[in-house]
Amino acid sequence: MSTNNTFNTLNRRAFLRNSSLAGGGLLIGFNLFQACKPKVIAEPAIDLASLDYNDFNAFIKIADNGAVTIFSPNPEVGQGVKTSMPMIIAEELDVAWDNVYVEQGILDTNNYTRQVAGGSQSIRFGWDALRQTGAAAKQMLVSAAAARWGVDPSECTVSEGVITNAVGETLGYGDVVKDAAQLEVPENVPLKKTSEYKIMGKDTPNVDIDKIITGKSLYGMDYKTEGMVYASVLRPPAFGQKLVSYDDSAARAMPGVVDIFTIGEKLRGLAEAVPRITGIISDSDKIVVLANSTWEAMKAKKAIKAEWEEVTKAESTEEHDKILTNLLDGNKFETLRSDGNVKKALAEADQVLERTYESPFLPHSCMEPMNFFANVTEEKVHLVGPIQTPEGTAGFVAQLLGREADDIHLEMTRIGGGFGRRLYGNFAIEAAEIADKAKKPVKLVFSREEDMEDGIYRMSIKYRIKAGVKDGKVTAYHLKEAAVNSNMYGLVPNFFPAGAIENYQVDTAKYDSNITTGAWRAPYTNFLAYAEQSFFDELAELMEVDKIQLRLDLLDNVNPEEDERIQYSPERMKEVIKVAVDKSGWGKKPEDVHQGFVNYYCHNTHVAEVADVEIENGEPVLKKITCVVDCGIVVNPLGAKNLVEGGVLDGVGHSMFGELAFKDGKPTANNFDRYQLLRIKDAPVVETHFIDNGLSPTGLGEPTLPPAGGAVANAFKSATGNRLYKQPFTKTPELLKVPEKEIIG
Repeated sequence: MSTNNTFNTLNRRAFLRNSSLAGGGLLIGFNLFQACKPKVIAEPAIDLASLDYNDFNAFIKIADNGAVTIFSPNPEVGQGVKTSMPMIIAEELDVAWDNVYVEQGILDTNNYTRQVAGGSQSIRFGWDALRQTGAAAKQMLVSAAAARWGVDPSECTVSEGVITNAVGETLGYGDVVKDAAQLEVPENVPLKKTSEYKIMGKDTPNVDIDKIITGKSLYGMDYKTEGMVYASVLRPPAFGQKLVSYDDSAARAMPGVVDIFTIGEKLRGLAEAVPRITGIISDSDKIVVLANSTWEAMKAKKAIKAEWEEVTKAESTEEHDKILTNLLDGNKFETLRSDGNVKKALAEADQVLERTYESPFLPHSCMEPMNFFANVTEEKVHLVGPIQTPEGTAGFVAQLLGREADDIHLEMTRIGGGFGRRLYGNFAIEAAEIADKAKKPVKLVFSREEDMEDGIYRMSIKYRIKAGVKDGKVTAYHLKEAAVNSNMYGLVPNFFPAGAIENYQVDTAKYDSNITTGAWRAPYTNFLAYAEQSFFDELAELMEVDKIQLRLDLLDNVNPEEDERIQYSPERMKEVIKVAVDKSGWGKKPEDVHQGFVNYYCHNTHVAEVADVEIENGEPVLKKITCVVDCGIVVNPLGAKNLVEGGVLDGVGHSMFGELAFKDGKPTANNFDRYQLLRIKDAPVVETHFIDNGLSPTGLGEPTLPPAGGAVANAFKSATGNRLYKQPFTKTPELLKVPEKEIIG
């Protein structure tokens, strides 16, 4: 399967106005360039507002001192696109990175597309469009300079925004930009070779790092405007309940309270048009407290006496456990892929292995709680805040308020953690309904407890895997999934080991719950990778074969050219396995170091990880994870390494400790005193290696998380002799103990 994207050439009008470049590509209005003077370097502390900019379009502007400002269109959720996407266009445009300043773009459906932070796809989809945009711009500028000199463009070179001819004469981009704007946009412009990169492939600090470490305003929680009031919302205390009545007399008398009222009517109207919206937000009435500060609003909310009634059954984890098991035992499945005859192959097998793996609900645990600003006036609806899906959210708000799409002005702030939670703009919808009723600019802020009690959680899932072995080969593989609310998306059944086993089947079943669930970093694969890779280790033990060799042998069976459904590359997967074995010292560590291996593919990226567990004071301790990644060209190695390490540690932490249970419709934890995240003392060293193959970039925000749990589980098995079938692993502490050695004599 090819992961390269093809860029469709654009004519001049399309180049200047086209709004459908993949990944929110940056377009340059060349007639808007003012200047790019030779040998002019912008001072690091320059005041951008003071620069002499001419009229500006949505993408890029250049000041007369040579400073370039690029507006980054996609949401920045910590994945680094606000740094890496501008790096791509700056590289092909051939300007000095020191002269580039980056600002967050607003939602602009006329000029950008796919303004989404999700699926680890921003760089992958934007790669060709961003490069071609920069390269075409540079070529037009060079052609204009060459015409002025009366020479062939091929005789000219460009370096950091300065065009030089064969005799050494120079012109800055700004000197020729008006002439360049009159030219036809060139087709099939040559792009730089990787060996020519000056910006990409170099460690580049986060463009917001100074503001982050000095506490400057960047995040939704930081946003303030004149006349703004703060909102806190009293929602149903359990899933399946709705408001009956309330007494707010005590709350209204408290300091700072501006108003108290209910919302819900407009949301129910939206739900009639878009029924699926109730999958992310309760349609019950909710009680809103407006106050002059978040503290006053939250304090007053606690003084409200509300009565709630049960509309649908209050659910509990104990019940879910039985339901999912019954689904796996039943026969009502949707088959997502079926090769050969699994039932027949299992019946004829010499050996059969069957195992069940269980995972709990998980909250997203974003450092920045949900929040959003809204101001609804006759002229426009002004929205500001941290959102991964600005266009979809703006669309919901427009429907909610009965407004035109053009009435919605949405500004994106930097996001203090998303992991999929901010794909769902229920908090923005609430903020809009509150502001519409209040007729004031409103900032809605969740408390940490509200964030966890009214979340959109990773669904609880169980997997049952059954494999058959005949004549020393794996001949059958049957994967069953039972999940709360939704099942794996369509591509996952075509990940490894699809195509590697002749008789292969993937079946899914789900239970519809009133608990809101949704995408959580690396949806479905975040748990499936652990289940499958643990299973392969145990299968190798049953077959009495080498664990690495079993995986390599299976990859030898894969032929993507004959099966276009296959999503991964067996060759690229073999390479990450080979490098991981080498870099981790697999099989060569001292006796008291126990290793666990995994390989996995998701989000278009191939990963292999090896976990090292050492015995300290009779206890297994996770010390290190070696991670090898094939994500194609690495635009910003510094940012990429951060993503790899963060994904691995997130995967380790949640497989070891993460658990959220429900009792009578309520989560059993609503803060970090009862919900444990990975702590510094438990964090292993992460050693990162990238495969340098020159191929187009693929995803990186999510692919290193799913394999981590499997690597840890397999390493603990090596250390303790015990297999782990449930997450979190600390839920079964007896399986994490090292068996005492028998003392002889």
